[in-house]
Amino acid sequence: MRTWTAAIATLLVLAACVSAPAPQPSAGIAPIRFLLSFDDGPSGSLGVNPTRQILDALTDNPVQPGIKALFFIQTRAPYAGGSAQGQALLRRQQQDGHLLGFHTATPRHSNHRFLSPAELEQSLRDGVADLRAVSGKPPRLVRPPFWNYNQRTFAAYRAHGLRLLLTDLSANDGKTWGINGSLRRRSNLRTQLARIATQIHAGSMPVVDGVIPVVVTFHDLNPYTARHMQEYLQILLDAAGDVGLATAAKPFYDQRDALERAALKRTLGDPLQYARLPGVWNWLWN
Repeated sequence: MRTWTAAIATLLVLAACVSAPAPQPSAGIAPIRFLLSFDDGPSGSLGVNPTRQILDALTDNPVQPGIKALFFIQTRAPYAGGSAQGQALLRRQQQDGHLLGFHTATPRHSNHRFLSPAELEQSLRDGVADLRAVSGKPPRLVRPPFWNYNQRTFAAYRAHGLRLLLTDLSANDGKTWGINGSLRRRSNLRTQLARIATQIHAGSMPVVDGVIPVVVTFHDLNPYTARHMQEYLQILLDAAGDVGLATAAKPFYDQRDALERAALKRTLGDPLQYARLPGVWNWLWN
């Protein structure tokens, strides 16, 4: 009897946990708006192209059609921006109203900290020129490959007018170990957003144009991400409700200028400031 009583009590507790209402947004706190960013592309694939799939999903989806995103570009990688297909997609990204940022201009996804000063300088010059040729103006944002930077690379970015943007949420969808899928995509993003909610309630997140920009990172070379893009958009909205954060009437950016203002406000001002990095990179570099 005691065993059955304990089992029933456990089930009642679990049922209460499952049915417990989500926390309600706090009054007086600005709503959030998700700032979507993508690293490593555009894809040079001639077949099913993940960058094109993502652009199509951002343009036409049931959550918010016409979403604009920030793409950090590998401008000269032969499998990305250095390909004819990649160049065509770069032009489309610009024409569609997305924002172009600099990732690297080396032939491969090279760690900037491991480049010599001359190699880094050449990569920066090439990348800025490449993106200026597409958008008509130099890029203002940079995200270093592998999230790795130091005082030397930070100073080199600033010398070229580039501000370093990290992220709040990461889908952890980079092909770090050859894996490009995620069985924990929902719980992973919810857990990260719960941590950001703590910062928001502490008043440590900036408000830009009446909303709090929350930076989210995906990889547009990843076919899994491309196939699940619409699902990811809904997951972000669901996660916000789960952790008690109100989203703006438009939960994603749909204007390039507003997106750029928000991204610039979220850039890192001091290379010595502790900044949490996504996944294994935080353990490795911090």
